Amino acid sequence: MFPPKKTYTIEEALVKLQKYCSNQDRCHKEVAQKLKEMQMISQASEQIILKLIEGNFLNEERFALAYVRGKFRIKKWGKRRLVSELKQRQISKYIINKAINQISKDDYKATFEALAERKATSLFGNSKLKKKKKLTDYLLYRGWESHLVYEKVNQLFN
Repeated sequence: MFPPKKTYTIEEALVKLQKYCSNQDRCHKEVAQKLKEMQMISQASEQIILKLIEGNFLNEERFALAYVRGKFRIKKWGKRRLVSELKQRQISKYIINKAINQISKDDYKATFEALAERKATSLFGNSKLKKKKKLTDYLLYRGWESHLVYEKVNQLFN
């Protein structure tokens, strides 16, 4: 029924993954998943990952720094969400801390304030309580710290 999946030699897989890693920074977990999809055996996978690291195609620190910068700037995620996402990708605590600490406190506070105020003005409805809940849920989902969220919500709706 289904055509057999293409099999790859180590060299073919390496070239394919070099292109995959060149398009954007990847973490080890994403590359390992790609190798699994390509049905590579574990020894070959380890060999390929090692060659990608040696060729600087795969660098978890560079990935984490770029990931945090992008998600913070574009999606306006808070530190809790960023840490959680990096942990799911099995990034080490040291690298996570380094990536999170690149965000300046002033930028972090300014982004939070702007996001909260913009969302608060876009909420509509009768009840102040419903608005408070919607804003709180929105900010917590985005990974902002609860003490910041509750403080800002109370400031905006009192």
